Amino acid sequence: MAQTIYLADDEKNIRDLIVAFLAQEGFAATAFANGDALLEACERALPDLVILDVMMPGTDGLSVCSRLRKLHPQLPILIVSAKDSPFDRVTGLTLGSDDYLVKPFLPLELVARVRALLRRAQVSPAREEKRPLAFGSLELLPELRAATLRGESLALTATEFDFLVYLVENRERAVSREELLRALWQIDWQADTRATDDLVKRLRRKLRAAGGGVRVETVWGYGFRILPEEGKA
Repeated sequence: MAQTIYLADDEKNIRDLIVAFLAQEGFAATAFANGDALLEACERALPDLVILDVMMPGTDGLSVCSRLRKLHPQLPILIVSAKDSPFDRVTGLTLGSDDYLVKPFLPLELVARVRALLRRAQVSPAREEKRPLAFGSLELLPELRAATLRGESLALTATEFDFLVYLVENRERAVSREELLRALWQIDWQADTRATDDLVKRLRRKLRAAGGGVRVETVWGYGFRILPEEGKA
């Protein structure tokens, strides 16, 4: 069965182009002229992935992203926007999007991003047999794609979950930004390492809000490593 994708963009030509290209690649895509219509459709049936423009009449794409993330932590969300300032990108990723693609873009690039997000959202056969991963008070359950911190459930997006899994699996060393991009997104980001920095900022907030116990340390000029938080188990 074809994987379903919902798209919200107020520009008809962009909607038609994306839907046509996704259909050509085997996806079942449905387009909406605004975010409110997409939210209503999600209440009736949740898609496998959502693509959101930022600037739309009514509820804007960032607000839609934030609302969907609260209701559906595991739903892959891709934001497409003509706004390319660092503030806009950080805002989109902070509010819960898994990826941020700047207009104009090549249709093949959009499909590559979509496939990468969908791969991450699925439980792979290799991970189904994995035992829980524990690091201090953090426990990751790859077969369920669930996490707990200090015994309490920790709500993570698919990207955040895989990020923590990768850090825990490589706990004995620092992991470079470029390695993380290749491992998590599996596509050529042309050394755009801002995505990892934005993701870490979001994760740190969640870990602090959950009471801490572990921390993601920045290795200046290189990447990140996971460490136990001092004074907490």
